[in-house]
Amino acid sequence: MRITCPLCGTRDRREFTYYGDAVYSDRPADGAPVEAWDDYLHLRDNPAGETRDLWYHELGCSSWIEVTRNTVTHEISATRLLTDRKKPAKVRGKAK
Repeated sequence: MRITCPLCGTRDRREFTYYGDAVYSDRPADGAPVEAWDDYLHLRDNPAGETRDLWYHELGCSSWIEVTRNTVTHEISATRLLTDRKKPAKVRGKAK
């Protein structure tokens, strides 16, 4: 798989480290039950189709990149620097 880094251009996947889902998830509050933490840490969706993932360009420019890709075809439709991503709105100190 080839990933296009917005700063370095197209590179082999082995230059990057996969970090996980790029969609903001709800982290349990301090003191939440063990079950909530277990779900947060271990239960993940396994979608067939388009996903947004975080990748770290470890052997390149050390940038965090959001990659939009299809998990069935492995086609990458978009990449962008994480710093270019719009941050979620905040409501009472929490991400919306």
